[in-house]
Amino acid sequence: MPDEMQLPELVDTTATVTGDGTAPRGARELEAVYDIPVTVSAVLGKATMQVSQLLKLGRGAVVELDRKLGEAIDIYVNNRLVARGEVVMVDDNRLGVTMTEIVKADRGV
Repeated sequence: MPDEMQLPELVDTTATVTGDGTAPRGARELEAVYDIPVTVSAVLGKATMQVSQLLKLGRGAVVELDRKLGEAIDIYVNNRLVARGEVVMVDDNRLGVTMTEIVKADRGV
């Protein structure tokens, strides 16, 4: 996985200049969070097993996940589901994720 993942811009800065040449108040305030680091996780799937089954796993063992081949994976930011996507090859030996769907946040949490 690349060292840094580029997330889509939250604000279109090309269209946020006011008549006096300054950015609107909301856009300026949002710039304060641009440098805050977040943890991005891409979850291929999950499996549940007993500890005894886990201890029997060895090299070459296959753990069956709850997803089908080609099914979208979940993308989390700071442990919150934000999107779904597909696994892509970035380089010959690196994987990445293409976001295909943004998950609407439940504001009741």
